Amino acid sequence: MAVEIREALPGEEEQVLAMYEWLFAPPGATPPGWRPERAADRVAEAIAGERSAILVATDKGSLVGLCSMYIELNSVRYGRRCWIEDLAVDPGRRSQGIGAVLLDAAVDWAHDHRASYLQLTTANERADAQRFYERRDPIAVGVNYSWGIPRHEPAD
Repeated sequence: MAVEIREALPGEEEQVLAMYEWLFAPPGATPPGWRPERAADRVAEAIAGERSAILVATDKGSLVGLCSMYIELNSVRYGRRCWIEDLAVDPGRRSQGIGAVLLDAAVDWAHDHRASYLQLTTANERADAQRFYERRDPIAVGVNYSWGIPRHEPAD
């Protein structure tokens, strides 16, 4: 496998944003209130942030995977937590080890940013993703609940 992992670069926002369509394809769905122009700004913020990164997997110049990460909080129970918000691989390239390399790189990035805990959530419908995560020997598996704030659009 000739895949390389690196941090996304300023100027790659549109290319990175296009990879989000992989998350929206069934069994996924486009999030309520999704606006690509606002999302592009958020991608740029994540690329430029000191407490965030978007890792990309490249193969011969093509982007074939992404992992967005944020140093989120200093948890009372676990210490500094790094949250993986999105982990996606080109549907035509799944089961080739790209997700594993991205997750390994996420662990390294979190370690370099002094995190002691790495967490992510996946939808119940994503059975393939869950099998992948289970093979990675998580220290905990749980259920996640989310609420939108109905009186407000997602914050910019």
